[in-house]
Amino acid sequence: MRIVIAGGHGQIALRLERLLAARGDEVSGIIRKSEQADDLRETGAEPVVLDLESASVEEVAKRLRGADAAVFAAGAGPGSGLARKDTVDKGAAVLFADAAVLAGVRRLVVVSSMGADPRHQGDEIFDVYLRAKGEADAYVRSLDGLDWTILRPGQLVDDAGTGLVRLEAHTGRGPVARDDVAAVLAELIDTPATAGLTLELIGGSAPVSVAVKSVAGN
Repeated sequence: MRIVIAGGHGQIALRLERLLAARGDEVSGIIRKSEQADDLRETGAEPVVLDLESASVEEVAKRLRGADAAVFAAGAGPGSGLARKDTVDKGAAVLFADAAVLAGVRRLVVVSSMGADPRHQGDEIFDVYLRAKGEADAYVRSLDGLDWTILRPGQLVDDAGTGLVRLEAHTGRGPVARDDVAAVLAELIDTPATAGLTLELIGGSAPVSVAVKSVAGN
């Protein structure tokens, strides 16, 4: 498969790129800074330098054409201000989804956040972030021509992955290793029967492949 990942230098994306490349997929990661390119090459992914905050939908679609699947894993990051929650966490997600439609890439997996909700109340940065993610998710759901799956991980931790998760429409809050998020994403890409689902993810007791097959069969 050929897979394009937005936010290719993110902590989850780098893990995902390594997994996908190791299993033989052709992986491209969209990055904002050229100095990040070597990190992607080390994972086996091909870096694509493109700023999703300033690129046009046609420019992004050009990078997506011919892909079998696309993953949106970009984020403004915890140190960013309010404006970038709108331009990255919402705006870049909307742009990437529109570009997937334009490029004819049906399979789209979106990394969102536990608690994302366009109606979330509050004015703190994290509140704005949850609204932005919720608005982006709602936009993706509204598009025709996409087989989308939205993944909402719980509290992200850097502990080594266990390969054991809880993946459901509603899990309740809890931590999850970034390793395990990447493993679930890799499995979701290969499981088109999860299209149309918004799933929450925390650490649990089910092996990743079992957890994904379980929600795909519901």
